[in-house]
Amino acid sequence: MPGSAVQLLFSYGTLQTGQVQLSQFGRLLDGTPDALPGYRMTYIEITDPDVIAASGTDRHPLVVASADRSDHVEGTVFSITDAELAAADDYEVDDYARIQVTLRSGTRAWAYLDAKGVARPDHESATAAS
Repeated sequence: MPGSAVQLLFSYGTLQTGQVQLSQFGRLLDGTPDALPGYRMTYIEITDPDVIAASGTDRHPLVVASADRSDHVEGTVFSITDAELAAADDYEVDDYARIQVTLRSGTRAWAYLDAKGVARPDHESATAAS
């Protein structure tokens, strides 16, 4: 899209599903497999009715920092526009914070992580990067 920057977004959860991509971005995304080292996956209960309607579930994965550096979370890196990144921000509830991370491949991408655990010195928050 002319005039729009490309953003890289790492997804490990519902943003990987076609139904969520269509509801949030109006298109299916092409992605590349990657992983986020030093984190593990847990699950939370979502109460936002719009998010539940888009995803089809109230149980969503949440990535949290792990003391075990061998832990990692598998996912997909998508190239999206600034507008699509804003749509992803609107989709994610307050339990998530958008943070820039370094993936196993060395790629820097945005990811939605546990909002309570965002104070990692090796990652940059969306507010700090804006």
